[in-house]
Amino acid sequence: MVLDLPIGHPDFGRAQPCRCRQAEIALRRQVELTKVSNLDQLRHMTFETFRADGVGLNEEQRQNLRRAFDKARMFAARPEGWLLLTGTYGCGKTHLAVAIAHEVLRRGQSALFVVTPDLLDHLRAAFGPSSETSFDERFETVRQTPLLILDDFGAQSATPWAKEKLFQLLNHRYTARLPTVITTNLRLNEIEARLRSRLADPDLSTVAPITAPDFRSSGDSSGQELSTLALHKDQTFESFDLRREELPVDAAKSLAEARAHAEAFTANPQGWLVLTGPYGSGKTHLAAAIANRRLQEQHERTMFVVVPDLLDYLRAAFSPNSAAPLDIRFEEVRRAPLLVLDDLGTESATPWAREKLFQLLNYRYAARLPTVITSSTPVEEQDPRLASRMLDTSRCTVVSILAPSYRGSKTQRAQKRRGR
Repeated sequence: MVLDLPIGHPDFGRAQPCRCRQAEIALRRQVELTKVSNLDQLRHMTFETFRADGVGLNEEQRQNLRRAFDKARMFAARPEGWLLLTGTYGCGKTHLAVAIAHEVLRRGQSALFVVTPDLLDHLRAAFGPSSETSFDERFETVRQTPLLILDDFGAQSATPWAKEKLFQLLNHRYTARLPTVITTNLRLNEIEARLRSRLADPDLSTVAPITAPDFRSSGDSSGQELSTLALHKDQTFESFDLRREELPVDAAKSLAEARAHAEAFTANPQGWLVLTGPYGSGKTHLAAAIANRRLQEQHERTMFVVVPDLLDYLRAAFSPNSAAPLDIRFEEVRRAPLLVLDDLGTESATPWAREKLFQLLNYRYAARLPTVITSSTPVEEQDPRLASRMLDTSRCTVVSILAPSYRGSKTQRAQKRRGR
């Protein structure tokens, strides 16, 4: 039968089942929703198991994550309008979306949680000869579900058919104001304009951007894909050799002072610590010792990266096969709770490289984020824009090591003989 509805209503002119069949259709739809949701395998993702304060986050990131957590709980308690969760891979979006589904289902209400590419596969399967339901019926089931949770929106293949179906689905739910949760790794300006206008409508949608980095790398000694701290796990304060018996007094004194400054920074990481000196003088060892102790004692995520490797990592974002765009990669480094930049000054000094390093360090300078820099180039010979910030004694401590290279020294040869 066709209901008497005004023109413009989303169901105008659409045939509706009679009341005698509504219960049967509702049961069949519920069975289909359960199969597609696959929530049994995600039963561990609840609000109780979500780390709302993150792991190793700075204060800004902690507050941001807590706000997203609170918005998700409020939505779960009263599903109205739309909730859009954005952020990088592994930042907690899916966990919060699944937690909403579990909370709603626990109250006996209906919810469909589905990964966007899986949803499109589910709809395409209706065209198969063995399908027990038609495409229209499957699409209607999703379109009319009381609460729809679309995970990983933007990960689907962008075929014209996929884009059109997603638009029809979301446009219907937008017009009917049906509760919807969407998670995406995309930023709003990367989403198709006709959908973006609906997702960002303040009268219907709440946008919760999550700035926390990947949870899955929290507690890993390498910190992130880019960090090479794991390669320096043996470089600790305990293994650092002051070389007192070998060095002249001034050189030995500078080495001891550098270690003291590094240990003080580790105990209270604020501002910047810049270690300069010849190649092999111990700068990298002390920088790694800071990161290793913070990881061991405070479980703090530290990004330890050689500057040329960092620039290669950012350039790789321009590849068509890159998993993340440049801005997301750059943001991951820029907001690291503790950043160690090793070998500043050895990078290729192209205008692009200089600009990216300035943007990175200028942000961390303004935000007062803990940063350790090692360089064989004296501060005064660095890019003037960087040098002016490193020479700000209110935020930065510069320590010059006068010791020559440890590699091939008498101390190293003696230790090698003792190890035989």
